[in-house]
Amino acid sequence: MSTDDKKGQPRRGFLKKASTTAVGGTLLAAPMISKAQTTTFRFQSTWPAKDIFHEYANDFAKKVNDMAGGRLKIEVLPSGSVVPAFQLLDAVNKGTLDGGHGVVAYHYGKNNALALWGSGPAFGMDPNMVLAWHYYGGGKALLAEVYAALNIDVVSFLYGPMPTQPLGWFKKPVAKVADLKGLKFRTVGLAVDVFKELGTAVNPLPGGEIVPALDRGLIDAAEFNNASSDKLLGFPDVVKNCMLQSFHQSGEQFEILFNKDKYNALPSELKAVIDYAVQAASADMSWKAIERNSADYLELKKMGVKFFKTPDAVLKAQLDAWDKVTAAKAAENPLFKKVLDSQRVFAQRAGGWQADYTVDFKMAWNRYFRTGGKG
Repeated sequence: MSTDDKKGQPRRGFLKKASTTAVGGTLLAAPMISKAQTTTFRFQSTWPAKDIFHEYANDFAKKVNDMAGGRLKIEVLPSGSVVPAFQLLDAVNKGTLDGGHGVVAYHYGKNNALALWGSGPAFGMDPNMVLAWHYYGGGKALLAEVYAALNIDVVSFLYGPMPTQPLGWFKKPVAKVADLKGLKFRTVGLAVDVFKELGTAVNPLPGGEIVPALDRGLIDAAEFNNASSDKLLGFPDVVKNCMLQSFHQSGEQFEILFNKDKYNALPSELKAVIDYAVQAASADMSWKAIERNSADYLELKKMGVKFFKTPDAVLKAQLDAWDKVTAAKAAENPLFKKVLDSQRVFAQRAGGWQADYTVDFKMAWNRYFRTGGKG
């Protein structure tokens, strides 16, 4: 007689029951996994569809969409699809759009303190250092304070350190400060005030309107941002001289906006996806900018564009104008002064460290590419 028979219960039957109980217990203990339908956010960028900046917006959206596993999808429209570029912040605030991609300087008209995220020399900080100040030196809280003072209810993420922007595109090269006087010039943010101090008549056009205005003679000169954007927007079709290096927007970055109610309704894991997608997109954008801008810089030269270094006298005049403009703004706007003071404190420490620690890479580049390739 088998052991099963002695106990009056077949072994296989016992094991089957035990197995069923164990599985059932596991099922009861397992957490419920959400299988909610896809949440779709309608975004708009402030850039024309063909601009590399719109591509950056799509790059960010793709990272979110890929990591969200079908639970969140961001759809990005180009500038003007729903609202004009300079109305993006209001549209996101009101919920007309769920989010957007642009720059903080475009909101300058609401509070001039907002232009400090991008415009001006930032006390010698490069764009990545400005982002360091934003996330670790108090800038993020200050931006939230400015938005709250404006009754703007959005969630803002800054990312994507932009390479130094050219002084701009001119019909004649700029040899001295006096060459700027009387020009009808396009720029945005606090650079508007800086160039006014330098004697230009400024028209802050959005990106897609610049080249048509140059072509029709509505403006004499303009700056936008970088070799790739400038080529795609058509600058070399209407102007052949570009002045490189400038302090007017030497530390700018992008802004990703979300309507606060829409963002807050997301579960914590999707908020984390967005947060890490911003960080990943920031690195990816900086790498892509190096690749594309350097290639398009060569293409522009092939198209007959002549590049000139902005004279040091003009750069110094920009700094003089910046100091005058910011002193006046700080005297009339406490929030402006608060942001400016915060940047100064961070820049003194971080900039001093970077200046002392960073080697002059130009020395090595010149050795291999400008002095006969010896080494």
